[in-house]
Amino acid sequence: MKKIGQFVRDEWTDMKVLLRNIPSLTITFFILSVVCANLMANKELLNYKFVALDCGFVFSWIMFLCMDVICKRWGAKACVKVSLLALIVNLSVCGLFALLAKAPGMWGEFYAEENMAVNVALNNTFGGSWYVVLGSGLAFMTSSIVNALLNSAIGKAVKSNGFVAFALRSYVSTIIAQLVDNFVFATVVSKIFFGWTWTQVFVCSAIGAVCELLCEVLFSGIGYRVVRQWEEEKVGEGYFEFKKSKHRIAG
Repeated sequence: MKKIGQFVRDEWTDMKVLLRNIPSLTITFFILSVVCANLMANKELLNYKFVALDCGFVFSWIMFLCMDVICKRWGAKACVKVSLLALIVNLSVCGLFALLAKAPGMWGEFYAEENMAVNVALNNTFGGSWYVVLGSGLAFMTSSIVNALLNSAIGKAVKSNGFVAFALRSYVSTIIAQLVDNFVFATVVSKIFFGWTWTQVFVCSAIGAVCELLCEVLFSGIGYRVVRQWEEEKVGEGYFEFKKSKHRIAG
């Protein structure tokens, strides 16, 4: 028990130092993209035969780009920790939305339409369904771990610091992790609760992953410039020094 307690304290300290060293704007964009993607997944963007995209797609590529730049600068473990923080915040927001949806009172749109169905629909949308929230959380955390490990592994294998290397590790990790994300969510939620066939699960997961990858390809140059600026300005050096001091003490 003492070892477990010490491990938790060490990881908590590591997390606090890490969050102090990652630029707050990056953390903000990451968490907001996770929360917005989860909320906007309630609305269809495209639904045609085997092609199905929800409006969460507009935000999902942002979270993967944030993970890529964090992984490039601070490593896979740091990326997974920040993803866990984003998941906790997202679940907290969903829980708060669910409680507020049950609160008495009407939405503003009710007074515009004077239709009780509008109020019920908005409560259901923001209140969410437990299986959608949990399925989304499981898919996000699984894909985050896959993305971080692949991104880091490819980066170590390539051993280059140029844009091509950044693009390679980002694109490969993103397409596979997005496929995992879509597949887990479609299997846990769409197949079980909405009656999707396995063909729909596989095809929609693949098409969604490709579409999300294309968005990241479009903006990956921005991510690369951000990372290069961090490296030139030595952003996050405090965390690296903290890790070195821990290894010296352990040694």
